[in-house]
Amino acid sequence: MVEWITSTGLTDYDAAVAFMEARADAIAKGTADEAIWLVEHPPLYTAGTSAKREDLTDPDRFPVYDSKRGGQYTYHGPGQRVAYVMLNVGERGRDVRCFVRDLEHWVIAALAEFNVTGHIRPGRVGVWVERPEKGQNPDGSVKEDKIAAIGIRLRKWVSFHGISINVEPDLGHFDGIVPCGIREHGVTSLVDLGLPVSMDDVDVALKKTFETALTPRCAG
Repeated sequence: MVEWITSTGLTDYDAAVAFMEARADAIAKGTADEAIWLVEHPPLYTAGTSAKREDLTDPDRFPVYDSKRGGQYTYHGPGQRVAYVMLNVGERGRDVRCFVRDLEHWVIAALAEFNVTGHIRPGRVGVWVERPEKGQNPDGSVKEDKIAAIGIRLRKWVSFHGISINVEPDLGHFDGIVPCGIREHGVTSLVDLGLPVSMDDVDVALKKTFETALTPRCAG
């Protein structure tokens, strides 16, 4: 059984990490159910385990937190739905790459509820949308923007941290970092794409698509 928790208002980042770590430990011990926690944070930057200092281009703009999740720099803030996934990967096949892939497919399925086509690109973690109205890259490919980030950590085969989907954040807040170390592409949101989508709408889509996307397909 997966418990869904939704917090209102803005959640302090340190408090969120403390909650996730405690819940992950309890899941590993078998004393708590798996959980998906839906939050929004105040404006902040987080540095994953692969973050490069030069990618923090405006270090004084917002608080910066060192995070032990995978990945590089990312932004969290109002208007962005963060879904923290505290799930037992040990019972879901013990295949971390497959688990991350399932998280990506979950985001893509949720976006499809709004007729948005998300893409996974080799060498670029996260979910991307094509922006043909912005023209082409020098190699002739269609320009793309990132709409969702993914970064997890495992402890005793239980995941925490998770995914973030840009619903209606201030996209200018991403200017203080090189998001996920990728300079060639921009960021977007559902509202930036012209969709009048609310946070509640996104929550409904995430819950609707979760079971299919996160079915333990990696076992064996």
